[in-house]
Amino acid sequence: MSTHVFTADLRFHPLRDSATMLRRNLKRMLRYPSMTLTLIGMPVVFLLLFVYVFGGTLGAGLGGASAGRAEYVNYVAPAIILMTVTATVQGTAISIAMDMTEGIIARFRTMHIARVSVLTGHVVGSVIQAMIGLAIVIGVALLVGFRPVAGLGAWLATAGFLVVVTFALVWLSVALGQVSKSVETASNLPMPLILLPFLGSGFVPTDSMPAGLRWFAEHQPFTPIIETLRGLLMAQPLGNDVWIALAWCVVIMLGGYVWSKRLFNREYSR
Repeated sequence: MSTHVFTADLRFHPLRDSATMLRRNLKRMLRYPSMTLTLIGMPVVFLLLFVYVFGGTLGAGLGGASAGRAEYVNYVAPAIILMTVTATVQGTAISIAMDMTEGIIARFRTMHIARVSVLTGHVVGSVIQAMIGLAIVIGVALLVGFRPVAGLGAWLATAGFLVVVTFALVWLSVALGQVSKSVETASNLPMPLILLPFLGSGFVPTDSMPAGLRWFAEHQPFTPIIETLRGLLMAQPLGNDVWIALAWCVVIMLGGYVWSKRLFNREYSR
């Protein structure tokens, strides 16, 4: 009888352990709200900058002289929404690097917990943090004039699509956090994810770009993601953009997951 109980106690419980790690990450988010506010603040600043400083000029180029700022805020909002996700995953890389450099991972190795739960807690916690940030940023966008025409079904599709995008980018960021040798490096490695919307269709149409930059903008992953968000929110035809975007998400997610798992198992084997 006692042997059976002892053996049962040694079993791993991935779901229970993952829930514990998720609570840990959510408590850390509540304990240090400044990081969350900073990550949300950046896309809000970019939104206000582009709408109120450049919106009149860039909006006129989109819809004629009578359009201006009102036209541009509808155009740029999907890019700002995506930037909210990329800013959040930058925080994920920083959190992972903190765990890796401060010795908490070494303590987890001595505990009877499922290995996968450590990373899963970070991933799910980051997705929740991103959804909170997205709600705030979309609220600010509505206050400054963003007027989506999406119905309930399109909003639900948008939310599901954003979860997929966030999940994919979070796994990539988890890997970037593990390869970082310091927290400073972890804050810099995801920077290309923040810059890519500028080199796509996020802020100006790709047909206004020089030929070489236009080719890159049309073939990088964030352009179909932005166009899918724009199509869902503004009731525009999605075309092939949604399938290209989902394919990119699958590639990024699988690549980030395999890379993250290999790095984490390597750390455990040391």
